[in-house]
Amino acid sequence: MLKTENLGYAYAGSPPLRFPNIECAKGEHWLVLGESGSGKTTLLHLLGGLLSPKEGRIVLGDTEMNQLSRSALDQFRGQHIGIIFQTAHFVQSLSVGDNLALAQSLAGMKVNRERIRELLSRLGLEHKLRSKPSQLSVGEKQRASIARAIINQPAVILADEPTSALDDSNCKQVIELLEEQAQAVNATLLVVTHDARLKDHISHQISID
Repeated sequence: MLKTENLGYAYAGSPPLRFPNIECAKGEHWLVLGESGSGKTTLLHLLGGLLSPKEGRIVLGDTEMNQLSRSALDQFRGQHIGIIFQTAHFVQSLSVGDNLALAQSLAGMKVNRERIRELLSRLGLEHKLRSKPSQLSVGEKQRASIARAIINQPAVILADEPTSALDDSNCKQVIELLEEQAQAVNATLLVVTHDARLKDHISHQISID
């Protein structure tokens, strides 16, 4: 389902980053562990098509992502990959519902208001459908970010440090919510983190030195 081979990246003036090969089957949940500065977020951005590898390849299904043009990659990402960033990124002038509709539209898909309402309801956010992102609590923003990541029923969900700033109770709640929602759309889930508490929740693990 998702596979990388000999993946590498280099920022100007910095030593090159090289990553272990990854092979994740459809519906599997994986933990990518590493300390700050190890390149975890870079790996997530490579897997999400936000950065282009300097070497190696990334294959999702039958598609070699690094062979796509930028415009084709943008549409492919919108249709097949959901990304949950450390900091929520919403269009602040739009309501929560319209942010999800925008995610559908940018992926070249028909806006499905019924799915938007159903998904927000499942995440306990239906009453925030017409609210602006600034009107959400931190926890509500987190759930809205999950909603946006899975609105198009992606094949892969990538989460960047979703629990590192949370206490133990909220940490458990968020990782269970992520796993539950990934399972609901049969998506492969990769959580990139330095949070060792998650080791007990996800059995498939990769370490980055």
